[in-house]
Amino acid sequence: MRRLRNRLAGALLSVLALSLTATGCGGSSEAAPGGGGSTSSPAGASVANRVEPLAPGPEPRLPVTVPSADGERVTVQAAERIVPLSGSLSEIVFTLGLGNRVVARDVTATFEQAAKLPVVTRGHDVSAESVLSLRPDLVLAETTSGPEEAVDQIRAAGVPVLFVEAAGGLDDVGPRIRAVAGALGVPAAGKELTRRSEQRIEAVRKGVPHGEKPRVAFLYLRGSASVYLIGGKDSGAGSLIEAAGAVDAGAASGLAKDFTAITSEALVKAAPDAILVMSKGLESVGGVDGLVKIPGVAQTPAGMDRRIVSVEDGVLLNYGPRTDQVLKSVVAQLYGEDGAE
Repeated sequence: MRRLRNRLAGALLSVLALSLTATGCGGSSEAAPGGGGSTSSPAGASVANRVEPLAPGPEPRLPVTVPSADGERVTVQAAERIVPLSGSLSEIVFTLGLGNRVVARDVTATFEQAAKLPVVTRGHDVSAESVLSLRPDLVLAETTSGPEEAVDQIRAAGVPVLFVEAAGGLDDVGPRIRAVAGALGVPAAGKELTRRSEQRIEAVRKGVPHGEKPRVAFLYLRGSASVYLIGGKDSGAGSLIEAAGAVDAGAASGLAKDFTAITSEALVKAAPDAILVMSKGLESVGGVDGLVKIPGVAQTPAGMDRRIVSVEDGVLLNYGPRTDQVLKSVVAQLYGEDGAE
């Protein structure tokens, strides 16, 4: 399996595969959106299930030749039938105002405007046959998209494939938007959306309470597959946690890898005041009641206070046009409506 360094999706794919091999447990990482969450989450803390497209929608000026994150240069002749191979890339295309040109989606593209599109990617498992059957004139891929053989097959069929660097933090919001916009022949729209996204993120950051910083541990949970992981330095969540005025407890406790199997010792050392989880993961372990039964969780300040921050899987670490909403949700759940810890 190709090592996907410093990228959450690749890291989770590798760890999940290893875990399933070791435990023999099955189960899917996919579940119904929503569900789970802090028992004390304030109203309005969830992220809207719709994207907000630029208006009016731009008209692509093609052809263009642009650099791809895999080192190639890609010439895009047309963008009438676009296939993004991740939910995050779908979100960018739709928010640029070009969603009517998207003909398929990844299973993580759960926002309302994309929900009825056919699924051609599931957890970085691309089906070349499914993609090609839709006659795309452009495929947008993450540097974590795969398997490589499938992507090579799509390119061999003459379809341009543009790779975009996978998201790792807040600093990636603008570059990813501009990369997609450039390939679609709408660079001005890319600049506008970047400006709007960054301004909204900054507005949320200005409202973060000052004072002692809570320690927040990011846990990746898939109870059906017996996967229980704590995020470290390269989990992808550190940037979001820090923007919320908190400390990444896993990284601060010395966890240098992206993810490490949860142990009582690791949790005690991390000593989180709050725990950040994906909503499907929380649901998979039986909600907050099930989470505090995982060895070590109940002994942390977060477990004792049942202080859980839950955000929808499809947007938590996308670092895209809805990241301001994600950050706002994290801040609201972490500090409460009155801004007090």
